[in-house]
Amino acid sequence: MNESDLNLIQKEILKALEALSGKALFTEAIVAKKIRETCKITGNKKAGIAILDIEKAIACLAEKNIFYSVHVNSANDLLFKKSENMQQIDSDARKRRVTSEKSMSILSSSDIKTSSNKNTKKLKKRTERTSININDDFENVDY
Repeated sequence: MNESDLNLIQKEILKALEALSGKALFTEAIVAKKIRETCKITGNKKAGIAILDIEKAIACLAEKNIFYSVHVNSANDLLFKKSENMQQIDSDARKRRVTSEKSMSILSSSDIKTSSNKNTKKLKKRTERTSININDDFENVDY
């Protein structure tokens, strides 16, 4: 698989995996955190990554002679282990992960697009909120 065949999120996964290639073992949360840092995504703190996107990025990494095996634990979290050759995910574990992704929040290409197109100016609020002490004299309060 060629790097030009990947979509935005898959390219970001590829960059994050290359940046983390010095580690022998890491989790999906670390990869997602790295993606949020590089793309400056402020929301989706607990968002995961789709297994299909990960598989395509790992296949592209295999061309660069960086091999990872992906394991799914009992909580359907992904673990990345450096290995000598590319190993496919067990079909039962893959099926469990795909079904659990339906209830998860997943990072997508649209998250990256909105973070890059986001206007960095802070909008001024239309109303100003002030707190009033109910024990004060109300004649001195400016409205």
